[in-house]
Amino acid sequence: MAGRFISTPDYPVAATPKGKIRGYLYDGVFTFKGIKYANAKRFHMPEPVPAWDGVKNALSFGFNCPTMREDNRDEAASLDHRYWPKNEDCQYLNIWTTSMDENAKKPVMLWIHGGGFADCSAIELLCADGDEMCAYGDVVMVSLNHRLNILGFLDVSAYGPQYENSGNAGLADLVMALQWIHDNIAAFGGDPENVTIFGQSGGGGKVCALLQCPAADGLFHKAIVHSGIHERRARPDAETSRILVGEMLKYLQIPENEIEKLEDVEYHDLVKAYNAVVPGLRARGLNVDGWAPLANGYYQGYARLDGFYAHALTVPTMVGSCFAEFERHPDLPRKYELTREEILGLIRERYGDHTDQMVQLFEKAYPEKCLFDLLMLDAEVRYGSLDHIIKRSAQPGSAPVYSYVFAQEFRNYDNGLTAFHCADLPYIFHTTDRIMVCQQEGVEKLEDEMAGAWAAFAHTGDPNHKNLADWPPFEEENRATMVFCEDSHARNDFDTELIKLKKALDPSFQEKMAKLFQNAK
Repeated sequence: MAGRFISTPDYPVAATPKGKIRGYLYDGVFTFKGIKYANAKRFHMPEPVPAWDGVKNALSFGFNCPTMREDNRDEAASLDHRYWPKNEDCQYLNIWTTSMDENAKKPVMLWIHGGGFADCSAIELLCADGDEMCAYGDVVMVSLNHRLNILGFLDVSAYGPQYENSGNAGLADLVMALQWIHDNIAAFGGDPENVTIFGQSGGGGKVCALLQCPAADGLFHKAIVHSGIHERRARPDAETSRILVGEMLKYLQIPENEIEKLEDVEYHDLVKAYNAVVPGLRARGLNVDGWAPLANGYYQGYARLDGFYAHALTVPTMVGSCFAEFERHPDLPRKYELTREEILGLIRERYGDHTDQMVQLFEKAYPEKCLFDLLMLDAEVRYGSLDHIIKRSAQPGSAPVYSYVFAQEFRNYDNGLTAFHCADLPYIFHTTDRIMVCQQEGVEKLEDEMAGAWAAFAHTGDPNHKNLADWPPFEEENRATMVFCEDSHARNDFDTELIKLKKALDPSFQEKMAKLFQNAK
């Protein structure tokens, strides 16, 4: 069949155990969008989709999960965003593959989107579509939507056993998606026994949560955490959740003995009730903020503070972050026009008597960078990532852990923009041609290094490949971190002192986030 695009009632069609699914073929990649992997009532565990007759179309993305705040415009030059209709019925996944042969047994890579546990979707970032990585890395790419925020993580368990795991409904969706992949991915050329989960920011936090979730054991075999480990994500405790839900019921004029009516309240009204009662509860000193998994047996807790779940230690893992993460400001001076003394003056304003030590540690860690970048260096996410990696690699019998920092500089934007939160994604997905800020000399080399490493890891559990300098696993005697930049190479224990000192001196992560969101308004 000739042409770049084809989709007919009988081609391409995947025959899954539950029924047939129609997609399309474009430029050699079979694409299936909006496949329903589960159904769920509000606050209840997800259930499998029943079998069907005939052929279901998978030609358009499924609904995104509703969010509790309005979508924000973002700068298209740095990362294009895309928005889509929203509905609670949001358990959909998307597949890109180059083979429909059930014997192809290609590695499967499941992308889990960021946005904390509250926002965003699988399709929000254009650079995270899976078509390019699918072909380049010879893998089956999958992405998904799941329940978020009040729908995915409100703990209603005090009001009835039917809501026992409501505080983990969004995490349970992810487990159900992994089960769907295990049961169906062979029909799309994938190997259900070689699944890698990877996610960025909140998606990295979800990867960490799945590693601590016994229900997901054996449904994935490798894990990659991008910019997803820092302070423990806050969430109300059981008693506070009971009080919170009770106040929402009062606001909505629903008797507690009719709790099931909360399942049918319009989402907008549910959010309105939450927003109405939260300020008063905060004033009473109650922690009612934050959406995150609930440690209750289904989820074993935050690994670096609560301890590593035994099965998680058997999973080869990559953990990394971006050089600057959230340290991004629109009014930066032209750093390359400043003298060294002028830069030292700016550093001294922030770090005072610690300036000389900070400068010495930074120039040792990053001799190739402009000294001004010390002010932009992220300590929060890198500190959390390092702490996790050090603790994980010290566990007896731990599978290999690989550490990385994405430190590319974008000299063509904002007077030398340092690697910001999400900046690594176009390189990993091999989609830099879609993102304007990536268009500078050397982009193809770095893209091949990174996409190649992620694909190699999905194939074998080892990110090393022919186009990349040697990348050893992180071990006590060789604390190797791959620094991805114009001259990517592994460095041994190069920034631990710097990161520890900077974290101790910088504002807290909560303060930074509050300032960031205030500036965005």
